[in-house]
Amino acid sequence: MPTLVPGGDASGDPQASECLCTSPALLLPPDAEKTPGYWNEGARRRLKSALTLQPVAQRAKNIILFVGDGMGLSTMSAARIYKGQLAGGSGEENILAMETFPHLALAKTYTIDRQVPDSAGTGTAYLCGVKANAKTLGLSGAAVYGKCRTTFGNEVDSILHRARLEGKSVGIVTTTRVQHASPGAAYAHSASRSWYADANMPKEALRDGCKDIAYQLVHNTDINVILGGGRMYMTPKRTADPEYPEDPAQNGTRKDGLDLIAKWLSAKQGARYVWDKKGMDAVEDDSVSHLMGLFEPKDMKYELNRNTSTDPSIVEMTEKAIRILRRNPKGFFLFVEDEIDHGHHSGRAKQALMEAVMLDRAVARASELTSPSDTLTVVTADHSHVFTFGGNTLRGTSIFGLAPKKAKDKQAYTSILYGNGPGYSIRNGGRPAPSLRTAEDKDYRQQAAVPLEVETHSGEDVVVLAKGPMAHLFHGVQEQHYIAHAMAYATCLEPYAAEPGCRAARRASRGTLCSPQPLLALLALCVAAHVVGG
Repeated sequence: MPTLVPGGDASGDPQASECLCTSPALLLPPDAEKTPGYWNEGARRRLKSALTLQPVAQRAKNIILFVGDGMGLSTMSAARIYKGQLAGGSGEENILAMETFPHLALAKTYTIDRQVPDSAGTGTAYLCGVKANAKTLGLSGAAVYGKCRTTFGNEVDSILHRARLEGKSVGIVTTTRVQHASPGAAYAHSASRSWYADANMPKEALRDGCKDIAYQLVHNTDINVILGGGRMYMTPKRTADPEYPEDPAQNGTRKDGLDLIAKWLSAKQGARYVWDKKGMDAVEDDSVSHLMGLFEPKDMKYELNRNTSTDPSIVEMTEKAIRILRRNPKGFFLFVEDEIDHGHHSGRAKQALMEAVMLDRAVARASELTSPSDTLTVVTADHSHVFTFGGNTLRGTSIFGLAPKKAKDKQAYTSILYGNGPGYSIRNGGRPAPSLRTAEDKDYRQQAAVPLEVETHSGEDVVVLAKGPMAHLFHGVQEQHYIAHAMAYATCLEPYAAEPGCRAARRASRGTLCSPQPLLALLALCVAAHVVGG
């Protein structure tokens, strides 16, 4: 186990010691790490495991796609350390659940019109299989942002939609509003990612026949499980929110008078709507075929701010979705998103990294509830952020801690920094020095080099991790839209439904629909008919 020692620097640098003496105790690695045998044996075990690795070439019955919105490689690395430190370790040697997946690739995230993308264009890529323009949902690159008329004829269907057409159950879990860009790409066709409700649309778009994203959520695809935020876009204007009835800012916003929740419930047998954790927990797995849970008027709260008695976590929502969806013998497709992105945009690294940790916990729970023999699980990000950590920090330093030496301006600085964003600050002609106490606060904004109201995305590649049937298709450096094609191929969805092996996979799926009892009953009827006819 790592060893606790007081703060200090073995180099004897007085400046480093001055900074570190205010730090909490560091967690040093075990002495075993100082011997070559420790590293040689670890590498030998990994090599042995790699030599036994074989592709699972059969088709997948189920697919789960986890998307860490804004989870670039630097975020993954920092989240790994943070999760390890939360468990009492030094953190660096920790392994995320997603990092145990045997196959991985890199995905290029640019959109047709942007070098640095947004979540709508990327969502269209990894869900619909085509690169698109930024800020558009479920449309090809021929569509123009904000121009309703360019929607028609340029729609592209998501893998979620295609899975439902094939008879699979489908679901969406998100910590954002369910009408947000990433989940919206699973079912909507919109020239603007911001058209959440009709109240958010320009009059011209309404006249030209475009529908808002909330309307499309209810009408476009028969989605079995919908869990996230976004209540206000579903109900008529001035409809009081059930959780915040005294706050008019949380009221419904729809101008067309539609109650989309009521419409969704009336159109489906076995449907249930809930708006809090208690309601979700009360839903028995075998009592509903469709579940809609909207737990906040807009986006759900950060995990570090979540009311654990009223709002479910992403882990709890993921488990509920899987338990409902897996009852379908034809299989299921589940999309799960955690909004790491909003923490980064606000410059609050602790909020962002806790979201990444929670996504990893959801990945771990999903692995417990499914089997890699029939479930392809993919974890990726839509884009990265201008987030980094450095400063030559010592092993075991808090991921939110200070660099061991001061900067050229004689001020301390945190290991985590942003390239731009709201953390930029100049006071009395200089950069304010952070303290360890303030830097550890969940709402502390790490310093940024360039002043912006909102921190921006970055354009580097993102990782794709996969396990289960056809996971080996994820390899090398790929365009982001390849993700949707690999998933479609893995589970025999269009345009790969006629590929070799798909007929046998469908026959096996249909075979599970039949139990011996109905077959014996049919045989008995046939014998009886033969006797009577004789």
